[in-house]
Amino acid sequence: MPAFKLTLSFLLFSLYCSATQAEPLALVETACKHISQKLSSVYNKQCLSNQLIDSGYRSNQNKPLLIKEYPPLARRKPQAKVLLIGGIHGDEYSSVSILFKWLNTLDKYHSGLFHWKVIPLLNPDGLLRKHSRRTNGNGVDLNRNFSPGANKQASLDYWAKRTWKDKRRYPGPAPLSEPETQWLDHIITEFEPDVIIAVHAPFGILDFDGPHKAPKHLGSLHLKLLGTYPGSLGNYAGLQLGKPVITIELPHAGIMPSAQQISSIWVDLVRWLKNNAQHTKQNKALLQADTDSRKLSNID
Repeated sequence: MPAFKLTLSFLLFSLYCSATQAEPLALVETACKHISQKLSSVYNKQCLSNQLIDSGYRSNQNKPLLIKEYPPLARRKPQAKVLLIGGIHGDEYSSVSILFKWLNTLDKYHSGLFHWKVIPLLNPDGLLRKHSRRTNGNGVDLNRNFSPGANKQASLDYWAKRTWKDKRRYPGPAPLSEPETQWLDHIITEFEPDVIIAVHAPFGILDFDGPHKAPKHLGSLHLKLLGTYPGSLGNYAGLQLGKPVITIELPHAGIMPSAQQISSIWVDLVRWLKNNAQHTKQNKALLQADTDSRKLSNID
């Protein structure tokens, strides 16, 4: 092949690669712009500096689902893998904003003690609309859309009988019917986290599902076991998969905790992880005992 043809082919390939790389970056930039316009405590520059990655997965309304990974460092083996999730409900603003504060902390101080994956906003369709709502773009409560176990009708039956078909808590037509929960299930399967932390609002407490010892408090938030709802993440990951699930319920959906409270929750969380989170196999006896002790509840 003549030299000019080789050069032309190389240039065309380079342009294609540049365009392919630029598209996800542009999507992240657009997402950061929209998030910062919606949340007064998240600045666009801050969001961009966190270097979130476009996962390649899309929400119901085709919005990019973003993630940030803090991988193991060469000098140390991580004690455990931790999955941190915010914005499962689109109208719980503080659950997204606080994740960006903690992303800044990890950007500065990630030591490799833990291998983190952070999803600051699982439900962009619910948040990024004129009037934010709990459910996703398809009107499904993502925290009711996970597998309810052997009884596939459990979530729908509970929704119909116990919530009087509350639209805000509609579990969807079937478990994992939504692209957002399918993506999260994929991450859980692939990443195999040792601990999952989900941030919600506005009950101002801690909930816990699964094996291991629950934290008694994180900052000013104290443990109060609420039970498990069919189709919830706590039910699915905590009781069925045997992965400890800490649910942080911030005191207010629209008001951020103070800087001191944000810091104290984080410090206590890391302390609990150091003492309790490690690579382990499921303890089936402990899991069964925990499952038997729980009663169903219709609160997050």
